[in-house]
Amino acid sequence: MNYRRLGNSGLKLSELSFGSWVTYGAQLGDDSARECMAAAHDAGVNFFDNAEVYAKGKSEIIMGNVLKKLGWRRESYVVSTKFFWGLNDGPNEKNTLNRKYLTQAIDASLARLQLDHVDLVFCHR
Repeated sequence: MNYRRLGNSGLKLSELSFGSWVTYGAQLGDDSARECMAAAHDAGVNFFDNAEVYAKGKSEIIMGNVLKKLGWRRESYVVSTKFFWGLNDGPNEKNTLNRKYLTQAIDASLARLQLDHVDLVFCHR
């Protein structure tokens, strides 16, 4: 696998990432997701992408379950997630990037992912 630097962040990311948009939730459960993520990691993928809105949060739950089961060293992979669309309909909870929403959304994503931090956060627009 080839790796590239992400700007001046110091991070080296695999040229291919493992995304979970159309793979988790209704299509794949924990066992299939574990097999896919393990195969990707074994092939050198170190960048795993998600978003709070994928499968209404279930994608992050599945990825968190898989990361916990696989027990990889946290330093060996990079996790990103994305925010904007929101999971609720309140005026400060959807289609926004206000500070209140971002703080709550990041905390909720960390809980779903079962991580103490994510490495990258993207504006999902």
